[in-house]
Amino acid sequence: MATFQTLPGFREFYPEDLVRRNHIFRLWRQSANTFGFAEYDAPVLEPLELYTAKSGPEIEGQLFSFTDKGGRQVALRPEMTPTVCRLVGAKASALKRPIKWFSIGEFYRYERMQKGRGRCFHQFNADIFGEPGPEAEIELIALLIQCFSSFGLTEQDFHVRLSDRNLWFYFLAALGLDEARIRGVLGAVDRYEKYGDEAFKPYAEQFGPLEESHKARILAFLKINSLEAIERVLAEVESGANGSAAAGSMRARLADWRKLLGAIEAMGLTKFVTVDFGVVRGLAYYTGFVFEAFDRKGELRALAGGGRYDDLVEKLGGPALPAVGFAIGDMTFALLLEQRGLTPKFVAGPEVYCVIGGEAERLAAFGDIHALRAAGFRVDYPMKDLAFGKQFKVAAESGAKVALIYGSDELARGVVKLRDLTARSEVEVPRNEVAAAVRDFLTGA
Repeated sequence: MATFQTLPGFREFYPEDLVRRNHIFRLWRQSANTFGFAEYDAPVLEPLELYTAKSGPEIEGQLFSFTDKGGRQVALRPEMTPTVCRLVGAKASALKRPIKWFSIGEFYRYERMQKGRGRCFHQFNADIFGEPGPEAEIELIALLIQCFSSFGLTEQDFHVRLSDRNLWFYFLAALGLDEARIRGVLGAVDRYEKYGDEAFKPYAEQFGPLEESHKARILAFLKINSLEAIERVLAEVESGANGSAAAGSMRARLADWRKLLGAIEAMGLTKFVTVDFGVVRGLAYYTGFVFEAFDRKGELRALAGGGRYDDLVEKLGGPALPAVGFAIGDMTFALLLEQRGLTPKFVAGPEVYCVIGGEAERLAAFGDIHALRAAGFRVDYPMKDLAFGKQFKVAAESGAKVALIYGSDELARGVVKLRDLTARSEVEVPRNEVAAAVRDFLTGA
């Protein structure tokens, strides 16, 4: 007989694994709710064109795509951004601005598996539509930090690296580069941290070698780590031959930087945020501020990433609508919690275990069992007749806090014994007061 196994890169969640995953989702959802974000959901199967329109036909090699029985070209969603742009674009005129939405969903990518990366994974996605200024980035960066710190993670564990594709464009334009060359340079910058000078090879193959003076200035710009450093570069651009137009744009952009960093400081979040122009995000649709979260030890791949994408809603058929968003992947995030010892031990068993003498006692217990469950308590009992000693052992191993004992003697006297399984003490409770007694015991009343 064949033995079936999970497909490569896919995951199954046994109960003990699922309770840990749900714990992560619960705190993410709680964080989004406290920030006033509304939750939405969407199909996992979308038209293939939704992704090729956003990222080009080359994206198909990374997708689980196929022709369905209706002859349509479809794909399992690899990300949520195109989908949420489609949803918002379809009803943009009826939605109150700013539109603050979040989701937690499963995604699929056919790519090489690595530590913290599989072919199916979950993401928390949060987006704000309709706010053109840095107020949207302020809100989202604060939410991103809350999504981490709610687990007990501190500035010693993670940081958010903040950059700006707009300033990169203005600066590279001041060097005399056209848009195609600017995008080529940004592709190199995106890979530079991992590959060093090798990152510039694709640029050289397409446009020829980058001038050494330009390369030196680009690498210096890449190392910007403060508002003061941006202002020094602005002064250099203003003094350059091609710098007047770019300098004006950069100076206007500095006002947005001051507002963003000032708000982060006012919230007490500066310790979590690092200005880092080595971050540009490889996706071409980003149009402004971009940011990524990393663990401080540098042992894991990016924990989260996002930025502004003002043109994407319109590109996918909706109205012109400014937008900012980010996503957190569950696999790398779970690894971080595990490394920091912040994955709690969960007990998914009952709160109440019923110890039952025989068939008559079982029938008598069923009324209380159902009433307790209807009141929201987790209650379990043996499905077959077992000796009392065996039942007490099962009750202790289940993690239950209290046992209800239904013996023939107790029932003859109209009572049930309530045993504290931690203190090993017990009291007798009238049959009609069992639910109230359990509630009082478990709530500490």
